[in-house]
Amino acid sequence: MLLELLRSLSLEDWEKQTVSPKWKVKDVAAHLLDTALRGISIARDGYSLLAPNIDSLAALAAYIDRLNEEGVKVYRRLSPEVLISLMETACKQLAEYHGGRDPFAQAPYGVSWAGEEKSANWFDTAREYTERWHHQQQIRLAVCCHGTGLAAILTRELYYPVLDCFMRALPFTYRNVFAPAGTVVRITVSGECGGSWYLYREEASWVLTENERGRVAAEAIILQEIAWRIFTKGIDPATARSQCKITGDAALALPVLGMVSIVSA
Repeated sequence: MLLELLRSLSLEDWEKQTVSPKWKVKDVAAHLLDTALRGISIARDGYSLLAPNIDSLAALAAYIDRLNEEGVKVYRRLSPEVLISLMETACKQLAEYHGGRDPFAQAPYGVSWAGEEKSANWFDTAREYTERWHHQQQIRLAVCCHGTGLAAILTRELYYPVLDCFMRALPFTYRNVFAPAGTVVRITVSGECGGSWYLYREEASWVLTENERGRVAAEAIILQEIAWRIFTKGIDPATARSQCKITGDAALALPVLGMVSIVSA
């Protein structure tokens, strides 16, 4: 679907601005190519250049941002035709790599935005899927009036797994939010692609659960159309807050609107 989308773009479409302030459509496509090639090189082939000393999440985000910027500069120089051709090859190899892994073995690196230093392969694959889904949706949003189909990947089959993966950042997002043990916060994404997720406060931490496990003290209801943008820094907080419904203790519900389920400074 990504390749079909890119092939449908006019030269003017490639230069349209996306919801990412720094990136136009071609920049996002260049980023998707760069990360696919980088993922194959590092994870599949075990090849990587020496990284700087990374001693914090902020340092990791800054390092990833630098790599992303460098990759975009290189690959946005290519013609759309060459970029698409390379994308086809890279995406095929990336999919084959992820499909051939033991899902429960340890991934090369943890999913940092969920607070994990070590993660299973299935979570790393899910993270990769959310990365590629949301960047494709950024392109669709930017060119939606040109027949490329904004809603094409906004289906339950393709979008619900993105949301379910994003929500695994909730306990880490709430790590500094205090509440008595037994407190429950419900996060609901409205629409046919959405659902409800529950945060349960244990004695010393929050855990993500599949049911309420007690009285719900607060709830945030988020439209499915903006949920992915909230968790990928694609909408400003004030606009997001104006379109969400908060019930109960707002101090417990509002932190979800600041949740970031990508690596970004």
